[in-house]
Amino acid sequence: MATQVLTRWVDEKNGSSLSTEMRKKRFELFRSLFESLLKTQTRPIKILDVGGRPTTWERTGFTQYDSSQVQITILNTEPVSSHYPHIQTICGDARSMPQYQDQEFDIVFSNSVIEHVGSFEDQTRMAEEVRRVGQRYFLQTPNRFFPVEPHFLFPLFQFFPLWVKTLLIRNFNLGWRPQTADPTAAKQQALSVQLLSKRQLMRLFPGAKVYAEQFWGMNKSYMMCGGWDYSSGS
Repeated sequence: MATQVLTRWVDEKNGSSLSTEMRKKRFELFRSLFESLLKTQTRPIKILDVGGRPTTWERTGFTQYDSSQVQITILNTEPVSSHYPHIQTICGDARSMPQYQDQEFDIVFSNSVIEHVGSFEDQTRMAEEVRRVGQRYFLQTPNRFFPVEPHFLFPLFQFFPLWVKTLLIRNFNLGWRPQTADPTAAKQQALSVQLLSKRQLMRLFPGAKVYAEQFWGMNKSYMMCGGWDYSSGS
């Protein structure tokens, strides 16, 4: 019963779920920063979305813009298709983006991705690339110290040793994830999420402005914003 309630809370297909409401507020912040930048530039704003999909930009209304206003490149590990002329997709690795020059993009955007790229060393590599290729960045990721792990929807799951995580994955349905009997696959699932604390994020993104998304007075996730001129809104 508790798992069903948690699942409804984070169901992004449900327009009134907690996850949907928090995502809306998150994008309101991003849109306010974007709109301020749009007012100051005569050329299209180039956005690199690391790990996203075109549906993200559909849901948030960015398909209303045209190529003269914004050009979005989506980098993902697997092919995704786009039906919009101002949104292109490419396969790549967030930890290494040599195809892009320093500061090539006006904005690098990433939503709930850095926790999936591997070890803290891998996360450091991604953070370095985000800061390198973007003049500004807007990155969101769940808070390691929020009591309910958001991917497996199990209290304190992130603090369990690997063997306990694997055991749970092998024997129970966790959130939307069905039970995975195979021990190797279960272990890989457990390793696929490495949540970060605020302190770790501040190490990865020094000088960033940190916004917290709160639920029940606790920080559920963090948004790291760097390179923005807050005096002018851009």
